[in-house]
Amino acid sequence: MPAGRACPILPQVKEDILPQPLPLARARGRTRKTRVCIIGGGGTGAALAYDLSLRGLDVVLLERGELTSGTTGRHHGQLHSGARYAWFDRAIAQECYEETLILRRIVPEAIEYNGGFFLALTEEEAGLVPDFLAACAAAGIPSREIPFSRALELEPGINPRALRSVWVPDGSFDAFRLPLSFFAAARALGAVIRPWCEVLGLEISGKRVVAARILDRGTELAREERIEADYFVSATGAWAGELAALAGLDVPITPAPGTMVAVRGRFSDRVISRLRHPADGDIVVPQRGLSIIGSTQRVTDNPDSLLPPREEIQTLLAEGAALVPAFAGARVHAAWAAARPLAGRAEGDEGRSISRDFSVLDHEARDGLAGLATIIGGKATVLRAMAEKTADALCARLGIQAPCETADFALPSWRDYYTGRRP
Repeated sequence: MPAGRACPILPQVKEDILPQPLPLARARGRTRKTRVCIIGGGGTGAALAYDLSLRGLDVVLLERGELTSGTTGRHHGQLHSGARYAWFDRAIAQECYEETLILRRIVPEAIEYNGGFFLALTEEEAGLVPDFLAACAAAGIPSREIPFSRALELEPGINPRALRSVWVPDGSFDAFRLPLSFFAAARALGAVIRPWCEVLGLEISGKRVVAARILDRGTELAREERIEADYFVSATGAWAGELAALAGLDVPITPAPGTMVAVRGRFSDRVISRLRHPADGDIVVPQRGLSIIGSTQRVTDNPDSLLPPREEIQTLLAEGAALVPAFAGARVHAAWAAARPLAGRAEGDEGRSISRDFSVLDHEARDGLAGLATIIGGKATVLRAMAEKTADALCARLGIQAPCETADFALPSWRDYYTGRRP
């Protein structure tokens, strides 16, 4: 089903209809006196660079590797309706759903919106359906149980022995192209995007961060450089603790790696999830000609150089086959791991008790160090909302009156990042 079309198993409602195209944002011609340096070139950094540029600030973004080369480029690309979190975290569930509607409107090119099914495979799971539906309703997420025979007609690749099925407004998106559209928009508005620039240190003067010392590997000969700014924002995700340590600060972050496995073959057009409380191997996401099963969860002290353990790969393949039997004989295309940036400290449960919500740490209020903020937590689906709340806090701190407008304009194509075309 093409992206944006109404799901055939529910009555048409406004959320299922793709809104009219929006205009592209254009530079406002504001005087750009305030310079902000964003550290981190993942989805959150991309959305923040666009948001601040749209508000008229002078933005430079630094990323130590290629853009989206951290956690952003390594997740399975589910456009979360929030249903998975509705049981335990109603606020983040509701925010996920609201953000899916905005993303579908501003960047439809990167999104495949076909809906999703939660499948109950056991009697115990079947008994959870009423609570699941009630939790979704409480979070404002449309959901509906449909006869499993109908679900099997729509998705003949799912487990024919499943007992019950619930439709939710899930979808998928391209984990690279969606943030690149934000980068393209930011650069079109004047932001300077600098991949291959690693921050080596933060210069502090009078209890204020005034500059970053970087190593630029994007040139033929690597060279050190000093970047001055009025304000710095760490959007480094699972690496937020390491960046904060450069300023002598402690940030409560739990890097929580998860393994994902992609197999060759598109076995469903919708996201297929296990109807149970969150556990390993709950979600199958279709991505072009592949099917991705994810994820596991553990904690680590080092989010770099993560490898997927063999036992986790085998667990995921088995869980994938339980939802979609074709996984059992499919050829493995790739297996990888990515570190979730959980906001808080894990206490013996591999971080599962930590909310998927996010926080903006104002280090002047928290630690007495001005000119620096850190974003921790969050999910890929809410990257725009994370940027909005961060930009709101930053503008309030700097005394800038400029509302967020990122939900009001379409993003340019991700291709425009390479062509340099401006709206």
